[in-house]
Amino acid sequence: MDQQAMGSKPRSYTEDYKRQVVDLVASSGRTATAVAAEVGLHPTLLCRWVRQYGANDGKVEAARLPALFASKLPPVPTADQAAEIARLRRECDRLRMERDILKNELGPGARLWR
Repeated sequence: MDQQAMGSKPRSYTEDYKRQVVDLVASSGRTATAVAAEVGLHPTLLCRWVRQYGANDGKVEAARLPALFASKLPPVPTADQAAEIARLRRECDRLRMERDILKNELGPGARLWR
């Protein structure tokens, strides 16, 4: 149940507390997600604080971005892998076209394989 339905006010945090938690992320070397779980905050909220109160006047260094975002990114294929993927997609398109042609030539309800 959400907080408004229960009649309670949303939690508020002091600026000092926010800065302390952001400093904990920066000094511990852990991700914002890990620190958020430890102190009982939602990871999105702590990530927002890191962007707001982080080093370099609110600019977060790339190393301080939470691993949550990095872990969800797919790996970037190499040039060889990208070429192979493109070749396989062309082959798949050609095979689908051949299948559709055979279906049309044999008529509706015909089975291509036994």
